[in-house]
Amino acid sequence: MANVVITADSTVDLSPELIRRFQIHIIPLTIILGSETFLDGQGFTPLEMYARYRADGILPQTAAPGEAEFHDFFRQFTEQGLEVVHIDISSELSATYNTACLAAQRLPGIHVVDSRMLSTGGGLLAIEAAECRDRGMGAAEIAEHLRGLTGKVSTSFVLDTLTFMWKGGRCSGVTALGANLLRLKPALRMKDGKLEVFKKYRGRIETVYRQYITEMLDGRKIRPAHIFITESGEVDPAVIDDLSKLVLDLSGCRELHHTLAGCTVSTHCGPGTLGVLFIEE
Repeated sequence: MANVVITADSTVDLSPELIRRFQIHIIPLTIILGSETFLDGQGFTPLEMYARYRADGILPQTAAPGEAEFHDFFRQFTEQGLEVVHIDISSELSATYNTACLAAQRLPGIHVVDSRMLSTGGGLLAIEAAECRDRGMGAAEIAEHLRGLTGKVSTSFVLDTLTFMWKGGRCSGVTALGANLLRLKPALRMKDGKLEVFKKYRGRIETVYRQYITEMLDGRKIRPAHIFITESGEVDPAVIDDLSKLVLDLSGCRELHHTLAGCTVSTHCGPGTLGVLFIEE
């Protein structure tokens, strides 16, 4: 195995099982709720966050790790003579990547990759990096490979409500109210490192999920190794089972992973958000 460590920030939304399996080290973002702070993915879940919001109407804020935190995180590996390939949420959405780069300048052998994605779009790159490491590739080679792969990652989601986007300042109250009244379900995708609305569905969310997944997968040339169904919570497990069968039928994937987005992502998209994420050939 190459003398390489793969790291990522918590927005890659990988499950604990996948983190252990692929030996990926995670640095968490911070969730700030009033006077309380939590580490993303550690002890405070999106379901608890939604319950708190419904009780008091307050949504958390999120904060990237500071330069000193990144420096200490990376140093634990460089002191062992290891090189690091680190994957961050798109630099267009967060200061996380830029802060990691500042910390990396002070240490040897740190290769920071701007995923140009969020959630398991970045998770797909982290798994790719781990598999490259296990094939014996060096850190610089892996980082360059990932940067060339970002354009082939498909990251998209369909939202059940725009309320959380509105509360987080990502859309106007009028837009959110109109969409909710008309039962519109906007679909968002990552393009050039930014989120954009690419379609608006209408109807029951369970029907919308199937239509969205069918349109995203049908006729596409998809890498079969890893595909994600990532949701933000409060999606019926029976619906997930049904959608998993649909994804398997349409994609022929070898491994389908169902993951729950962390609080950093979920605080902006709200409950019932669901995406199918994959790498195209």
